[in-house]
Amino acid sequence: MKSPAQRVVVTRPADEAGPWQTALEQHGFMTLMLPLIDVAGMPDVAMPPLAGFDAVMWVSGNAVRFFLPAVVARWPSGLRCWAPGPGTAQALRVGGVPAHLIDEPAVDAPQFDSEALWAVVSHQMAPGKRVLLVRGRSQGVAAASSGREWLLQQCAAASAEVVVLPVYERRCPVWRAEEAAEAALAAVDGSVWLFSSGEAVGYLQTLLPGQDWRQTPAVATHPRITLALEKAGFARVRTVRPTVQSVVEALSPA
Repeated sequence: MKSPAQRVVVTRPADEAGPWQTALEQHGFMTLMLPLIDVAGMPDVAMPPLAGFDAVMWVSGNAVRFFLPAVVARWPSGLRCWAPGPGTAQALRVGGVPAHLIDEPAVDAPQFDSEALWAVVSHQMAPGKRVLLVRGRSQGVAAASSGREWLLQQCAAASAEVVVLPVYERRCPVWRAEEAAEAALAAVDGSVWLFSSGEAVGYLQTLLPGQDWRQTPAVATHPRITLALEKAGFARVRTVRPTVQSVVEALSPA
């Protein structure tokens, strides 16, 4: 992973990729935007009475985007919001949730994920407590192993009840011939692929079946994503924290 003149393939959904593209280009990298997940809201989501819950777990900024505007005006006093990382927490604050109601991992946590969040919120769970898990639903491929399921297990072990509410759908994008050609070239020209989702790895295999990834450098923002990449055939993967600084350090020469 060489000089800052190299190209980085940003695979985040289109609505999330812009800030990463800007930050990487400010550090001197070229970027290629190839979203590997399409995100769409689900129609006719049944709105549960929030007053019956002790906390709402938001799995991502998209969960906030597709659900919070419909409920924030009548947010129950004292209802906690759980965010697995700073991006989701910031989306909640921008959306109108008071900062003192938001629980998130420490800024210096090794990872921003369900495990780091549980270290902060586990004391809130007890028999009779109820959590609403606002999340997406996958279409087309099985999702990679997820920390969300792990967190559900922890809540269940504490005898708390979790209600799962899908509010958006993650789908495999449909590429034009030009995009498929760009991706195939980026697999062999030394570009570094940046992954923030194990599910995106599965969609990539659907979009470029049979591609040899053994010589393609990649950066993954969580160990679970690294495992998905290795299973897909990537042999040159670095695992970093999901921050711009950590990604830039991984991309820059030692």
